[in-house]
Amino acid sequence: MANDLKEKYLRETAPRMKEEFGYANVMQVPRMKKIVLSIGLGEAIQNPKALEAAEGDLAMISGQHPVITRAKKSIAAFKVREGMPIGMMVTLRGKRMYDFFSRLTNAVLPRLRDFQGLSKDSFDGRGNYSLGIKEQIVFPEIDYDKVDRVRGLQVTIITSANSDGESMKLLELMGFPFRRN
Repeated sequence: MANDLKEKYLRETAPRMKEEFGYANVMQVPRMKKIVLSIGLGEAIQNPKALEAAEGDLAMISGQHPVITRAKKSIAAFKVREGMPIGMMVTLRGKRMYDFFSRLTNAVLPRLRDFQGLSKDSFDGRGNYSLGIKEQIVFPEIDYDKVDRVRGLQVTIITSANSDGESMKLLELMGFPFRRN
């Protein structure tokens, strides 16, 4: 599956991008660098077991062991101390990145309720795209009966594109389902 997507990039996407944007060199053509999945766990302050459950879910979704993210500074209003575990994240590169991207576009996003396509407004100005998924149970790897609590996760696709337009075209050509105007 990952090889298919990479082959599609090399055979179809890169030449079309090179022609459309007038790149002098194939190495100038934007590509996906990595995909970062993260879960924020504010509930981990009261419930330490939440970290274990989220770790299991993220490992199943990504096929990789997640890293615990810790608070950078203390916030008394939220009862957060510096260094407390408040989330999980995984960075996918190479084959795992392409596998995840393929599963996201072909299996997960079509399973979302009332899915009309993704917003084109979620680019950050530097060619990276972020989307939030409200329920981890839309991933086919997650066993619904073993879920203790429905959690959302953030998916960020980091590209080597210099602008949002280049990145949007890259993701569109790779099969990302953007909403039609």
